[in-house]
Amino acid sequence: MKTARKTFGAALVIGATSCGLALTMPPVAPAQVATLDTATAPGVYTPGDHAASNPMRVVVISPTTFQDVETKQKYRLYGVDACELGQTARLGKQTWPCGVVAVAWLVNATLNKWVVCSPVRTEVAVIVARCATAEMADVAAEMLKAGIAITLPDDPDRRIPIYAQLEREARKFYRGIWASAFQMPWLYRKSSPNP
Repeated sequence: MKTARKTFGAALVIGATSCGLALTMPPVAPAQVATLDTATAPGVYTPGDHAASNPMRVVVISPTTFQDVETKQKYRLYGVDACELGQTARLGKQTWPCGVVAVAWLVNATLNKWVVCSPVRTEVAVIVARCATAEMADVAAEMLKAGIAITLPDDPDRRIPIYAQLEREARKFYRGIWASAFQMPWLYRKSSPNP
């Protein structure tokens, strides 16, 4: 079994306890560390300014929006929409609260979990982002897969082909909302005075 630990003398110790071997590397002086100036180095790829948020605990405030409990910053999941909190769907003769189910799904996905978001754009008081937890590499994709969310119809949010594919599969197998009759959330918001 290999273990690594940092000592107060700034040496890196790597031990193979099963073999009884140990390798100690002396500390590297700052002058020995090569630095790369990404602004001037030719042929170096640098990602865009899409720094992910620090891991955060969140509180869900709508079916696709949550808030960092520390900073109070709001985040909305990129590319998806879901039933509004007061919205219902009809499965046969039974009405069910699709908005409540969507909120419950997001609460279950984020409660007591660290959430990290990569911003896509900033709207009024909310950051539109792609978010992940330790269990879910993409929360919005998992919502689509479960049939809890719907891809947004506007062009800026239809740029992730896998989202459309996941929605098609959920529709094909009648998962979640796709087993019911319902109004698209954006149309529901327009027709309801207090969505």
